[in-house]
Amino acid sequence: MIKFIIQIFKRFAWFKRFNAKVTYELLAKNIPAKDWHFMNYGYTPTSSEPSLEVADDPKIQKYSLQMYHYLAAKTDLAGKHVLEIGSGRGGGAKHVASHFKPASYTGLDIAASAVDLANKIHKVPGLKFIQGSAEKIPLADNSIDVVLNVESSHGYGNVDTFLSEVKRVLKPGGKLLMVDFRNSPENMAIFQNQIKNSGLQQLSQEDITPNVVESIEAEDDSKKERIKKLIPARWQKLFNEFAGVVGSRFYETLKNGTRPYYRFVLTKT
Repeated sequence: MIKFIIQIFKRFAWFKRFNAKVTYELLAKNIPAKDWHFMNYGYTPTSSEPSLEVADDPKIQKYSLQMYHYLAAKTDLAGKHVLEIGSGRGGGAKHVASHFKPASYTGLDIAASAVDLANKIHKVPGLKFIQGSAEKIPLADNSIDVVLNVESSHGYGNVDTFLSEVKRVLKPGGKLLMVDFRNSPENMAIFQNQIKNSGLQQLSQEDITPNVVESIEAEDDSKKERIKKLIPARWQKLFNEFAGVVGSRFYETLKNGTRPYYRFVLTKT
């Protein structure tokens, strides 16, 4: 009954915003672990993508780091002003700011606790984290060269408003690099239509669902161990589902193709 009621509420923009904020505030407050810097489901690169040397250490979260790396590699970030919307615990921001050498990198997140945590544990020149909404970005028009958005837009109250705000803050010729899933092919088609109508020009889109499935499988043992270590026993079953471990509903729907996951590159013309 509770699950049914939640599904009904998820249709409302206000609830989606509230749910995202509360969830990530609680995670940042209750799991302030310095060895859990990422919240995305990870990515395994294709054979055509340049290899990245990453130590196979569970603390590094290799596959989640690769999600950021291969998204950021879609454009030249050197010397650019970069904004990440939905920066979470900040691990992706730290990697991109360190590896790709932008002039500045601002991580924006709706959860103040996540912002405080990221500012505390990630110290890189030019990197900072601020609190704010994806639907009301607290930055000036035409001030950003590249926007990153990693596995975040599915939780927004109004995706059209988010895309409009991205377009507003991007400089002409600026890029939006984005990865995310939707819970059905029909909802992914709606998302693709929202992108089409955003006024941003789509340069590419890729179905990366198999890459995400492969990364979940490769990281499954270390992820389950991390959950056992950091999550109270009474919440572990729920968190395993949230984390998309092998056997979870999230994993199974990715695996069978009913939950598509895409990567997009857009530009402001």
